[in-house]
Amino acid sequence: MLTLGCARNEVDSEELAGRLAGGGWELVDGEADPDVIVVNTCGFVESAKKDSVDTLLAAADTGAKVVAVGCMAERYGTELAESLPEASAVLGFDHYPDLAERLGDVVAGHAVASHVPVDRRTLLPISPVERQQAAAEVTVPGHAWGPRIERKRLDDAPVASLKIASGCDRRCSFCAIPSFRGSFVSRLPDEVVAEGAWLAAQGVRELVLVSENSTSYGKDLGREHAGDRALEAVLTRLAAIPGIDRVRVSYLQPAETRPNLVRAIATTPGVADYFDMSFQHSSQPVLRRMRRFGDTDSFLKLVGQIREHAPAAGIRSNFIVGFPGETEEDFAELVRFVTEARLDAVGVFGYSDEDGTEAEDLPGKLDADTVAARVARLSDLVEELTAQRAEERVGSEVVVLVERLESEEDDCAGRAAHQAPEVDGECVLVAGGPVEVDDLAVGDLVRCRVVDSEGVDLLVEPLELLPRTAPGPA
Repeated sequence: MLTLGCARNEVDSEELAGRLAGGGWELVDGEADPDVIVVNTCGFVESAKKDSVDTLLAAADTGAKVVAVGCMAERYGTELAESLPEASAVLGFDHYPDLAERLGDVVAGHAVASHVPVDRRTLLPISPVERQQAAAEVTVPGHAWGPRIERKRLDDAPVASLKIASGCDRRCSFCAIPSFRGSFVSRLPDEVVAEGAWLAAQGVRELVLVSENSTSYGKDLGREHAGDRALEAVLTRLAAIPGIDRVRVSYLQPAETRPNLVRAIATTPGVADYFDMSFQHSSQPVLRRMRRFGDTDSFLKLVGQIREHAPAAGIRSNFIVGFPGETEEDFAELVRFVTEARLDAVGVFGYSDEDGTEAEDLPGKLDADTVAARVARLSDLVEELTAQRAEERVGSEVVVLVERLESEEDDCAGRAAHQAPEVDGECVLVAGGPVEVDDLAVGDLVRCRVVDSEGVDLLVEPLELLPRTAPGPA
């Protein structure tokens, strides 16, 4: 099984692996000679789609049968199948419960009808409070948890993603995700906590909560599940699971991030003081064209609230540069926000048209050279500012989860609370403290002193190996 795209896809792949194992299939590594290769594709932006097609073609070159699943397969279905005959089948989310049988058909040489795309927002009621019962009749990837465990871990890393919701009700003009991921639907808190406990029993010490929009969690669950404070409540429960040392939230919408949620993330023991904020821009006119809310001053106020509770909190975001109609004044406003906010990690992306989105037809498109120039200017600025932010941490103490041991090619490294997996910097453990680096193991939690920085990465000396709490029953 090959997985492309985001952490949400990784959760979906582990669910699919569990379903396939339950259906009699054996998962093999890349060195083996498989009968079939399942590619969990990404269909978010053009570069991701290209990566998915390239991976499907490379898989077909092995001689194995190839099956495409995931977002690109869901989004394009029959169109993808017609343009990519190398794939033996293109299956959508509704095929997931019967994937073991469909793979059997593929290996046996039987034709499997390709997925026919639909707007998945039409599959659930418009009213969020009416969705929970209806969602039981709709396949929602990453939500299959119950008496029979449907998830199988695909690695032994001490950190794992945990899906708390799927879909999105927002209508951002540049984003097509709701059309193929569907309307927003939360997972029940007891189910989320049960899966968190199961992950702890597998050796996981950090849970990363993922969704398309975590700040909407619970809006479809009703008052019996803590109402508009459902996310704070489930965070507290997850942080109390024996064996779990850190819970991290991702994908927060600034316009929906309330003061009580800021306080809960910044101050709840066991919850990382880390804020993955989806700002996208800060110029009010650009945000309105994006069908989003906020402006530079309101976003700076939010950043101030976060740092009032936790001055060392990690804050990251992504920004789209060159959106249709973006003027030099709009870009200057974004530069002002980035300069004053002093974020810890920033992704900068140049705007490009996306199939089926409102922005595709907006006037005021900027030429490619202008977009590229603004991307370069902002990228250079954030590289300097994030490096300064990391340098300010020299002399402080951080708690590092070790994820990689020293070898000829790599250092011993891990992440502190202000660093999320893959997207942010890391902590490189160096000799000099009372704990020997060579004595550490993957999964250790270590109190460290920051002695230097390299860009967004920190060099840290290990001071104390923190005790590991035994996980409870799964």
